[in-house]
Amino acid sequence: MPKRFMQFMLLALVVLSLDQITKHAAEAAFQYAEILTVIPGFFDLTLRYNPGAAFSFLADAGGWQRYFFTGLALIVSVVLVFLIKKHHAETRYALALSLILGGALGNAIDRMVFGHVIDFLLFHWKNQWYYPAFNLADSAICIGAVLMVIDSFKKPEKTT
Repeated sequence: MPKRFMQFMLLALVVLSLDQITKHAAEAAFQYAEILTVIPGFFDLTLRYNPGAAFSFLADAGGWQRYFFTGLALIVSVVLVFLIKKHHAETRYALALSLILGGALGNAIDRMVFGHVIDFLLFHWKNQWYYPAFNLADSAICIGAVLMVIDSFKKPEKTT
């Protein structure tokens, strides 16, 4: 295996590990829906469960979504590993894929083990507007997606 490929796999493993550690810490520290204010009027820590996808999409779908989103995450993860192996020399693209891989696996583990994703980061504005609670896996996926968009604007190499 190329060294760079293994480095990107290690990054995905670090993201996955940090995600799981922080989720278990939130579970140990909080009761469900308990809130600890960190920055008044802006940021809290909490414990929420999301049986659906992003923004609780399909959260009330009756249970089938657990298996659907778990299966989807596992299939996407296999594809991501192949893409990282193929594009390991393209640093930004492989970095983006690694972040998405670690995040996807982190949330898939939650769904397999608990039947829902554990969320604990809660941003809001003066207790009037709340962004849905999320976790480190979600953050890694979003950062990876932004890096992929940035990477899509790079100029293609000229062929002669």
